[in-house]
Amino acid sequence: MMRFAVPVLCVMAITACAPGGDAASIGEVQSREAHPTLFVANKRGNTLSKVDLETGEEVLRLDSCTNPHELATSPDRKHVALACYGGTTVDVFQTGDLTKVASLELGENARPHGIVWHPNTAIFVTAEGRKSVFRITGPLSDTPEFAEFRTNQDGSHMLAVSPDARTVWTTDLGSKTVTRVNLDDALDLRTVTVGEEPEGISLAPDGSALWVSARGSNQAIELDPTTMAVRNTIDTGAFPLRLSIRPQGDVAVTSDLVDGGLTVIDLKTAKVVRSIEVSGKAEAQQRFQVTILWSDDGTRIYVAETASNTVAEVDYASGTVLRRLPTGEGGDGLAILP
Repeated sequence: MMRFAVPVLCVMAITACAPGGDAASIGEVQSREAHPTLFVANKRGNTLSKVDLETGEEVLRLDSCTNPHELATSPDRKHVALACYGGTTVDVFQTGDLTKVASLELGENARPHGIVWHPNTAIFVTAEGRKSVFRITGPLSDTPEFAEFRTNQDGSHMLAVSPDARTVWTTDLGSKTVTRVNLDDALDLRTVTVGEEPEGISLAPDGSALWVSARGSNQAIELDPTTMAVRNTIDTGAFPLRLSIRPQGDVAVTSDLVDGGLTVIDLKTAKVVRSIEVSGKAEAQQRFQVTILWSDDGTRIYVAETASNTVAEVDYASGTVLRRLPTGEGGDGLAILP
């Protein structure tokens, strides 16, 4: 495998004001920035929503790009990056008023999907149509640097990044594999077959374990992040589309689309310890839950319900659905500011 830099094709600075344009409306949006905030990519409406978690209100919704999917917030909390799955760019918006400040072009047929804005300030994103992963260094600078790393697998969809930003792992839906990409040596590429249709992926906070959910075989799989050897395989609920590890590192949760629920896995014992009903099987198709996201303190789980245009807020301790937050059409990707 060869690592190569991709020329910067497009970085677009935009200085437009928020819709409405008057100082009062802009001030109102900015004044809410102290509140905990949820951002939602609405893949059917081609919009980006901002939800005030204190009031539960959607305070802003703007046009974004075609078929937007995953989201990631910047380390300084001032921006949110959006993977434009129906196109070829990663678009960056201010968290205050959702003004778009950059459009980062990845090249022909990119179809970016999974995205991480690393604490070292680089953005990592899968380019499913190119069978690759991009690292974008200095994404908001005048001259961002692009490096593309091939996975050579079909449907490289979601990703996880190591704490030192030197390794990326992808789930490859089409190839039914998980791939480890060494960013220091692109020849050091390791791919393993894992379950049926692996999609969800999450790395333990200390980097000690990689967890994957295989939606086609209703399993969660623990891998050794270095050797890619399978350590544990666990049965989950039906169609575990996503897997997310709690920020505290004690449990992983899968988003079980067909069951309308969550499976909670203790990471020390590698055993299922409980299930949480979100919509339940009776309403699963009417809700169609997809992406899940933890609050930073690990007390809440946010569950995107694409068909009902809502996000369920779940209290982790009790397993209670506290409320359903309104979004745009087809809410999917989620990002949060505490």
